[in-house]
Amino acid sequence: MSTTFASGFSAAGIPIGLKSSGNPDLALVVNTGPRHAAAAVFTSNRALANPVIWSKQVIADGTVRAIVLNSGGANCFTGSEGFQTTHLTAEAVAEAVGVSAGDVLVCSTGLIGVQLDRAKLLPGIASAAAALSSDGGADAAAAIITTDTHPKTATRERDGWRIGGMAKGAGMLAPGLATMLVVITTDADLTSEQLDQALRAATRISFDRLDSDGCMSTNDQVTLLASGASGISPDIHLFTAALQDLCMDLAFQLQQDAEGASHDIVIEVMGAATEDDAVEVGRAIARNNLFKAAVFGNDANWGRVLAAIGTTQATFDPYDVDVLMNGVRVCAKGGPDRPREEVDLTPRTLLLQLELHAGHAAATILTNDLTHDYVHENSAYSS
Repeated sequence: MSTTFASGFSAAGIPIGLKSSGNPDLALVVNTGPRHAAAAVFTSNRALANPVIWSKQVIADGTVRAIVLNSGGANCFTGSEGFQTTHLTAEAVAEAVGVSAGDVLVCSTGLIGVQLDRAKLLPGIASAAAALSSDGGADAAAAIITTDTHPKTATRERDGWRIGGMAKGAGMLAPGLATMLVVITTDADLTSEQLDQALRAATRISFDRLDSDGCMSTNDQVTLLASGASGISPDIHLFTAALQDLCMDLAFQLQQDAEGASHDIVIEVMGAATEDDAVEVGRAIARNNLFKAAVFGNDANWGRVLAAIGTTQATFDPYDVDVLMNGVRVCAKGGPDRPREEVDLTPRTLLLQLELHAGHAAATILTNDLTHDYVHENSAYSS
């Protein structure tokens, strides 16, 4: 049920003609309360889409009544006309569901540099509002995807309260506070400050660690809405743990549906001097096209791993590093160990483990291989 798994929410997802395919392309999620607390994190890309600019203003007071998301167009680099379209979108939602436009978040995804068709978008919002239901989460999740092959959803339930979420993203997956579009709902009774604390803790170890292709989007937003409908105020640490679990679930789903990927690469960096060092080392590997191309060719070329991490500023001795690939230690103390031919790269998942012998910190980064299909997908993008 996605975003309607938690009580106090209704949702809809319908086709309005923004996508040339005719598939669903408009989603609406409404918080029916009694609480309307919210938090969000956004891309750190300086090139911001109009919906991000708008939503940053809306979220400032921690109150959100609804969120509307369209696929079929990013509404980025569309000038003042594009920002006016975002504003009109929020006003159309406000009129349709009886709230203030200043309490409506807007998200868009699709091709950059193309104006959204207001003649389809604005009347479509009224149609989406008419289709709202307490079990419309699955429809909403289907309406936000672009190059995704399927919707991504997850739910968690604890003692009397629930969390549900939906996500989209298959390309331009690189972190900057958040990655892709994600909407998470909960019926726990929490303040916007508590939601912000929990969301940032969750995204830090989930979406911020997903680095599929090193390309940061202009539209990234992860939103957490709380209705308080359960009447239960859980311990914030218990809530954060459940939220982290759900976000990791969604992050793995995004990794596994990355454009054209044939391998899901899990990079575990251990023995780092600091967590930041571990993240930097893991990300250097995740963004190394030579290594990613080798994995696509089922070549356990661990030398490319060491070459990649040698470009970082992290504290470690390059000649005292161990590398394991799917359980086979191919490098020990910076030198050859087991023959690379012993590594089986035919499974979908590659577990790459590095021991830096520089401390006790660790971090995990998620990425994919670099394939012909990825190049093809991004040479002829279509919504």
